[in-house]
Formats: sequence, structure tokens, C-alpha cells
Amino acid sequence: MTSRRPLDKGADEEALRLRRLWEEHVHRPFPGTGDDPRLQEVALYSSWLGSIVEVALLKGALDPNHAEMLKTRRAEGNQVLFRAGGELGEPVRSYVARLITIEDLLAQLPVR
Repeated sequence: MTSRRPLDKGADEEALRLRRLWEEHVHRPFPGTGDDPRLQEVALYSSWLGSIVEVALLKGALDPNHAEMLKTRRAEGNQVLFRAGGELGEPVRSYVARLITIEDLLAQLPVR
């Protein structure tokens, strides 16, 4: 479910970019099928990130608990995702790149 609350009134450019990119993301199919652990890692990350994005779009900010989770995740790095995108090729590579961009936009939102 994608939030429909308008962010336009005083929303930061990052929040508006996040909304546009998230809308694009949720309307594209997942780029793979099967039981490949690399695809499962990408799907898990997408689901986890999506749960944070949905709340952030509703609030217009990042929840403090989600901010801490995101900080921890970013400190751990995204090597597994980068490797999966590289090894699985297109369209997984583009999907992963979009997820990383969404993560970057989330990290720029205010925390409240």
C-alpha cells in the first residue's frame, strides 16, 4: 500500500523525490523468480526498506526507531546487494540501484 497523503505543502525536496521514486518502484515488477538466495536477499531488503518508506511518507519524516535501523544497516554496507545485482545482471542491477537511491533519500529525511 502506498501512502497518498500529500507531501507538497512545505515538504522537503528529498521527501518529494522519495515519493516519486517510491511510486515508480512499487509499480514495477520484481525482477526475478525462483529460489536463488541472491534474489531472496534483494526481495527481503526491498520489503524491509518498503516498510520504512511507507511510514516515512505518511509522517513526512523518519521515525527515530527506523532512523536507527537505517543507520545500522548503512554501517553494515550493501555489499551483498551490490554483488547480487552484479552477478544477476539486468534488470536486478537497476532494481538494486533504485533501492539504494531510495535508502539514500530516506537517510536525508528529518527524524521526528
